[in-house]
Amino acid sequence: MNIKSKRTFLAAVVLLLILILFAFMYQRKSQTEAPEPISKTDYLLNTIVTVTLYDSQDEEILDGALDLCREYDALLSPTAQTSEIYQLNHGELPVDEDGFYELSEKTADVISQGLSYCELSDGAFDIAIEPVSSLWDFTSGNGKVPDEAAIQAALPLVDYRDITLDGNRIRFAKEGMGINLGAIAKGYIADRIKDYLLEEGVESAIIDLGGNILCVGQRPDGTPFRIGIQKPFADRSETEAVMEISDDSVVSSGIYERYFEQDGVLYHHILDPSTGYPYDNNLVSVTIISNKSVDGDGLSTTCFALGLEKGMDLVNSLPDVQAVFITDDYQLHYSENFDEEITLSQ
Repeated sequence: MNIKSKRTFLAAVVLLLILILFAFMYQRKSQTEAPEPISKTDYLLNTIVTVTLYDSQDEEILDGALDLCREYDALLSPTAQTSEIYQLNHGELPVDEDGFYELSEKTADVISQGLSYCELSDGAFDIAIEPVSSLWDFTSGNGKVPDEAAIQAALPLVDYRDITLDGNRIRFAKEGMGINLGAIAKGYIADRIKDYLLEEGVESAIIDLGGNILCVGQRPDGTPFRIGIQKPFADRSETEAVMEISDDSVVSSGIYERYFEQDGVLYHHILDPSTGYPYDNNLVSVTIISNKSVDGDGLSTTCFALGLEKGMDLVNSLPDVQAVFITDDYQLHYSENFDEEITLSQ
């Protein structure tokens, strides 16, 4: 090898070493710019709430997110005697001469969202279910089927059409009516938390309200979040499928969430407003993937109530919404164009 060749070879080696050094420095810089995520958890909305930030180390932002959740919990709790919904259902709010109760703007907005899904499902989803749902106990571990006479007495009070919402004012057509927002409140609140995080400059986060998942953006490295569809009646770590999700919501409604067994029969919490008893339509769960979590919450219950065929038809008629239905034979049924919109991973 002559001197010229040696110089060329040495120059190439030096250049290669420089490139390796720059690559190493870039990797170290990337690792520095992507610190470990931080998260906080609390028991709110009658479930486990966790907010995780991937692109911020500011714990005050986490505190603010949970404080926002507490604010809505204080308004919408069906059991806390100081909540607006409890006081509405028990006739404890001030009433005007026309029989209207005055609500806060936030509570009225959640009710308005709920009523829209009542109309979309033609009453298969009904936030006026409270007189019946209050007879059932799916949380204490001591649940039993309510008295048949009590269910029949409550059924005439269950009809969203008997609710009049005028701005922040609400009126019931029949005494004894009440509202249950359990099928839509978490989704609505998740959306408000996402709005707050974006206002605080967060662009990568996961909001988990008891399994209602809302992704803010994607991971700091540009890859999607991996969100699983829970295997019914299994631990939350066991999944039927794992999806790659960016800036979308994943919400499931299923018979495995809250239930009890009596005389060999499983009774779950998704109640049929027309009978007062749990839906029996061969579905185990419905998972909705949508941009807004309130849509996922409302649609997952609505589609479960409608059943596989009508529920799938509804999803397929809506833009930017995908779904996975699981039937009692544990088969997964995907909405149209699911594989074009959602990536499944292993």
